[in-house]
Amino acid sequence: MTVEQGIINKLNKNFQLSYLEVLNESHMHNVPANAETHFKVTIVSSDFEGKRLIQRQRLLNQLLSEELAGPVHALAQHTYTLEEWNKKNSISPESPNCLGGGSK
Repeated sequence: MTVEQGIINKLNKNFQLSYLEVLNESHMHNVPANAETHFKVTIVSSDFEGKRLIQRQRLLNQLLSEELAGPVHALAQHTYTLEEWNKKNSISPESPNCLGGGSK
């Protein structure tokens, strides 16, 4: 199973989801081809109701602790309630291009 699919499976299993998008953005960074090191997660869940941003991020960090301790170098988290997501017109923020690293 890929790292990406493992992340998707864990999030599907542990959250009441209205929307989930997991993007492998490793290709935007200075890593080998086909790497699975940089991810963006956009997650909309009723589980975030009444929780501050830091609490939401801690939930994801705890759930994905194995991935973060191993293959995942960076995890951009966009966590929303359904109401917040609707106010954003159901659009996830764009990720910037990598500014660091040397040559591949």
